[in-house]
Amino acid sequence: MLDTALMIVSAILCVALILNLWRLLRGPDLSDRILALDTMYINSIALILLYGMYMRTSLYFEAALLIAMLGFVSTVALCKYLLRGDIIE
Repeated sequence: MLDTALMIVSAILCVALILNLWRLLRGPDLSDRILALDTMYINSIALILLYGMYMRTSLYFEAALLIAMLGFVSTVALCKYLLRGDIIE
C-alpha cells in the first residue's frame, strides 16, 4: 500500500517538475525564472526523500539536506544579484 502511494506521489512530483521546467524556460521575467528554479529544487528534494522512503535507507535524506542547503544559498545569491547587481559587497 505504501509503495503504491509513493509511486503515485512520485508521478505527481514529476509532472510538477515538468511544469516548473516550462516556467523556467518560458518565464516572462527573471524573477519568475528564479522562483521556478527554487521550486524545482524543492520538488527534487521531495523526489529524493520519496526514493529514500521507497528504498528504506537514510542515505538519501542526507543528500536531500545537502541539496536543500545549496539551493537556499543559490536562491539568496541570485536574488541578491538581481536586486543589487553584485553578490559580494
